[in-house]
Formats: sequence, C-alpha cells, structure tokens
Amino acid sequence: MPEIVTFGCRLNAYESNVMRQHAAAAGLNDAIIVNTCAVTAEAERQAGQAIRRLRRENPKARIIVTGCAAKIDPDKFSAMPEVDHVIANDRKTEADAFLALRSDDNSGPSVEQRKPITRSPLSIERAFVEVQNGCDHRCTFCIIPFGRGVSRSVPMGAIAENICAQVALGYNEIVFTGVDIASYGKDLPGQPSLGQMIRRVLAAVPELRRLRLSSLDPAAMDEDLWRLIAEEPRLMPHLHLSLQAGDDMILKRMKRRHSRADVIVLCERARTLRPDIVFGADIIAGFPTETEAMFVNTLDLVRQCDITWLHVFPYSARKGTPAAKMPQVHGSLRKERADRLRTLGDEAARRHQQSLIGQTVEMLVEQQGLGCTPHFAKIRLDNPAPVGALVTAECFPSGNGEIAARCL
Repeated sequence: MPEIVTFGCRLNAYESNVMRQHAAAAGLNDAIIVNTCAVTAEAERQAGQAIRRLRRENPKARIIVTGCAAKIDPDKFSAMPEVDHVIANDRKTEADAFLALRSDDNSGPSVEQRKPITRSPLSIERAFVEVQNGCDHRCTFCIIPFGRGVSRSVPMGAIAENICAQVALGYNEIVFTGVDIASYGKDLPGQPSLGQMIRRVLAAVPELRRLRLSSLDPAAMDEDLWRLIAEEPRLMPHLHLSLQAGDDMILKRMKRRHSRADVIVLCERARTLRPDIVFGADIIAGFPTETEAMFVNTLDLVRQCDITWLHVFPYSARKGTPAAKMPQVHGSLRKERADRLRTLGDEAARRHQQSLIGQTVEMLVEQQGLGCTPHFAKIRLDNPAPVGALVTAECFPSGNGEIAARCL
C-alpha cells in the first residue's frame, strides 16, 4: 500500500485517506505521499524536513507532494531533488491525478494542473465527511484561502449518500469537516445553512448513531444549529470554536468577525440549551502587537467560558499576509505564552476527566485501546472492544491522577 505522511488539519487527514485509496487503485504501491500544511511556517519547514528524510530512508520510492504548502509554493517543492511529483491541492482527491502518474517515466518532477474538486470517503474508527472546502474570509494571519480557494459546499444529497455509505460500512460516528463549515450553503441554491443541512441529513439517515462537527466560526452559528444543539441527541455535546484570541483589539487586528463578548454569549447560550456541553478552541499565542495584558485577556476568557480542549499555535508569520507586516512579538515570548495556554488547557482537561469518575458513558472505541466519550474525552479502556464499536463503559480512577473505563 502507498504510504501517506500528513501534516495539518482534519480535512487533510480525510483527504489523505482518499489519496491512499486512489494511489492504491492506480497501482502506485511504491509511492510515499506527503500531504503538506501551510497554517504555520513551522509546518511547512517540517514537511520539507520529512521529505528529505523519506528520500534518505526510501531511495527507490516515488515521492509525491501535495497539500496547501505545495499549492502556495509549488516551485519550491518541485525543485527539491527528493520530489518526483507535485499534485495541485485541488486535484489531490481526483482519482485520475494518480492514474496519470502510473505511466510516468519518473524522469523529473511534474506539477499537476488545476481541475474541479471531488470527494470520496474513507477512515478508521470514525468517518470524516467533507461538507465544505475553501474560505471567503481573509483573516490577517491566514494563508489557507490561497491554498484552498473560495468556499465551496457539497450538496446535501451527496452528503447524505456519503453518510449512508459510511454507515453501511459499519461506521458509528461521522465527523463533518471542512475549512469553514459554518459558511456552508452560501454558494448553493436556496443558501441552506449548516444547521438546515445537518437537520435534513440526519432525517435522511436515521441509522447514523453519532455526528461530530469540526471547527466552527463563533460569528456564524445559525438558528437551526442552535435547535439541533438543544434537541438532537445524535449531535455530540462538543463544539470546537475557531476562537484565536480573547482580546478585542487582537481580534480586530486579526480581522475576525466575533468579539470577546460574542464568545461569552455563545457559550452561555449553548450551556443553557445543553448543560453538559463542552468546548474546544483554536488559539494563537503571540499574535503581532499582543501585550501581556492582551494575552491575559485570552487566558481569562478560556477560564470564564470553561473551555476544556485547547489547540494552541504559537503565531507564525506567513509571507503575503497582512499580519506578517505588523510589529512582531519575540519568538521566545510566543513560545512562553503558548506553553502557558497549554498548561491551562491541560488543567481543564484533567478536571473534565476527573468529573467522569463514577459515570457510565457511551464510548467510541479508538485505536490503542482508547474510548472517546461524546464530549471528546479520550479514556483508556481496560477491556477494549473492536475498534469503531460503540460501548457502554464505567469510568474509575486508575492511579497517578489518571482515569480508565471498563466496558459493561
């Protein structure tokens, strides 16, 4: 089977599984596909480092590079002597992009040209279903719209058909993924909202047991989605917010569409509708011009909203973005602030896990004997069931401040 090395987001992970399927069908069993990310300069540097390592370890393999970083700077990757082919980011889930390489003489790097995007399913314990791609917003720190293009939504019928196929394969949990899923539907006839799409798809596929959403823009929660949070038990009580910062001036300089107060109101409303809901958040530490007081505002917002799962990035300047031209925070200070945020996140995660002791919860069995609760807590199972199964398990303390669970 072809080997896949993935950097970046859940959407990249989903697309990597699609590429593995297409490369195998094309007979490219000697291929190593590197799916790059451009969200930070560090991610791009790591991709280049990985490509060089992979070539040293696999001198006869065919190395194929794709992803957002390869889209933004294809010449950089095609010029690498270790790289055999570069596939355009909006071509990487096309089967014929890999079929075209089957007869290639491997004499030098080739760069695939742009063609319309397609979508296919595949995963392990849960299925990732792409419902949207691209972004119409221009946050000052973000290079991703240049790698993904404008927002495009998958029609509801295609999403329902995809989910039916996943359920038939035995998947109990689906994750809706995309670059900006809260913008779903603006490019479709009738402009259905994300909540409307979810409601109709769940009605069309009653066999689906659990639905989880990837990152949501706090400024784009629609009323149908709020009703689903209140009334739909199959929608997991876990919202991951594209928060980025907790200081209004920094949010303004990021060109985000929400304020600190908006996030507080969102969390309060969600807990009123569904008291057990938990939140995750993406946060950037050390954004240009961020003072200590501004950073403390972010720490305070995480505490005030009781955010459980933090995904923290030290700010990374991306050439071509407005933020790269702003006064920069020193790199060591960015790292120190990211560490403080991660410590706060670790404390919140431990509190949440401790709150599960003595509770009986439904868990999705993951790799390496872990169970995932509806609230996205990962708990060690002392009597693991088959991967992908939904089990009822009781949580108990297992020593060293950790907890485990036993399938009933």
